[in-house]
Amino acid sequence: MLQVKVIREEKQRILNGLRKRGWTGKQLNVIDRIIEVDDDRRKTQKELDDTLAESNRMAKSIGQLMGQGKKDEAEAMKAQVTTLKTQSKALEEQLGAIVAQLDELLYSVPNCPHRSVPKGKTADDNRVAKDWKQPFPSLHEGALPHWDLAKKYNLFDFELGVKLTGSGFPVYRGKGARLQRALIQFFLDEAVKAGYEEILPPHLVNEDTARGTGQLPDKEAQMYKCDLDNLYLIPTAEVPVTNILRDEIVPVKELPLRMTAYTPCFRREAGAWGAHVRGLNRVHQFDKVEIVQIEHPDNSYKSLQGMVRHVEKLMKKLELPYRILLLCGGDMGFAAAKTFDFEVWSAAQERWLEVSSVSNFETFQSNRMKLRFRDENGKIELAHTLNGSALALARIVAAILENNQTPEGIHIPKVLHKYTGFKTI
Repeated sequence: MLQVKVIREEKQRILNGLRKRGWTGKQLNVIDRIIEVDDDRRKTQKELDDTLAESNRMAKSIGQLMGQGKKDEAEAMKAQVTTLKTQSKALEEQLGAIVAQLDELLYSVPNCPHRSVPKGKTADDNRVAKDWKQPFPSLHEGALPHWDLAKKYNLFDFELGVKLTGSGFPVYRGKGARLQRALIQFFLDEAVKAGYEEILPPHLVNEDTARGTGQLPDKEAQMYKCDLDNLYLIPTAEVPVTNILRDEIVPVKELPLRMTAYTPCFRREAGAWGAHVRGLNRVHQFDKVEIVQIEHPDNSYKSLQGMVRHVEKLMKKLELPYRILLLCGGDMGFAAAKTFDFEVWSAAQERWLEVSSVSNFETFQSNRMKLRFRDENGKIELAHTLNGSALALARIVAAILENNQTPEGIHIPKVLHKYTGFKTI
């Protein structure tokens, strides 16, 4: 969440940033309301501090009065101390209610976009940062979309997934399963070579963890929840991996911290169904390798570009047509300050499919998590957090199958041969 200090000191920048996200009128009034509630918090905190200080002063004086034999004065002061303690308790309760109100307001405000983020409301307003200049794959007559290729070659089974779980949970089989596993290992190997520490995190997280990265209270409807234990299935490895550093103070010399993880990802994707999301285009469970960085604020945008180059290298090695989009304010995620999306060309569907988002969250997540670093002078500051998909498998698999199909079968990208153990399907 945004820092109250930043909202107070840079109010106009925050308002301008929220306008980039399409916020107007009453929505923007929340910024003034945050400042008003914070004024109440400061006033109440001062009253509480003054009351506690006076109570402590009197408590010390009671002992002195008793030692001087002034019992009546001491008893009168005891009564005053009792009254002050009652007032302190009431002020503490009042302060707690104000802080809870302030947090609720802060949680409702998305991150402020970076100055380089274009203004816009929908995906139509995104800017192409890098376009595909080469010819797209030319498919033979009778080429099939990936959901039909899956049936033809017995690669994955949606009907069986419905039987076992429900719609949106494919069952991978045979070479389809091996291709899936090959991609996971390839992406992890590439991340480790790039200096990321491999993490194998839990696939269930608690509320504090989900809140730390911004999934709560913004995305409850998209998450699967285990009510009995009050735990959430992770929508991405970003959630548990970034929270590893929650409530930690990292020495500045250890920055940047780079971590990578493979996990299955679970998303309800409520209301997102239709003809344009057939097959693997949108599913409730998919595999993904994530990269996460904890970085010094001065270096985070340089690191963002490095993460973009890492994902781009993966796309090139897989020999897939891709383009990079700079998302506009209205199409960015709630917690992001700047996001680049990668899209892969699906030859059989003749459309672009999103396969990666690479984002800088600046201090939005670290402020929630109290993820800080100590600089050379001993000063403690909030770190910047970044993450990216490197890569999400479902749509990558779809593109590999569709773009590399021939009348004789499907060619596997050369870089994956040592992982799959086969060159064609």
